[in-house]
Amino acid sequence: MTSGFETQLRAVSLRVTRPRLAVLAALHDHPHVDTETVIALVRDEVPTVSHQAVYDVLRALTDAGLVRRIQPAGALARYESRVGDNHHHVVCRSCGAIADVDCVVGHSPCLTASDDHNYVIDEAEVVFWGTCPDCAAKPAPR
Repeated sequence: MTSGFETQLRAVSLRVTRPRLAVLAALHDHPHVDTETVIALVRDEVPTVSHQAVYDVLRALTDAGLVRRIQPAGALARYESRVGDNHHHVVCRSCGAIADVDCVVGHSPCLTASDDHNYVIDEAEVVFWGTCPDCAAKPAPR
């Protein structure tokens, strides 16, 4: 039986390999993780995988459109497997936690620029900044 990840790889003409499957699974289960976290998660499944192999897989998956690389200002690059739906992110200024924010359902108002300069716009990147509930609940330092 073919897994959904195998189908995704074949659909973009990428070979099915254990490292690629492990990276896709890690990002599916742990969205918005940095490269070092991806490496640790992949090594749980494929202990002998090298750092460079994971970097290469992330690049190949990103280039193929199966993975999205995000990098909020001042933060490490993060990866997620949620692609193609023009969603955005909210980032905690205190701890750096990231969550998905959906665009308005039914249409994509964030793709309507006040002046598009005749570009054909297919994506917008919006980052909302604030304080996550866990950090907001912590007492202020004295």
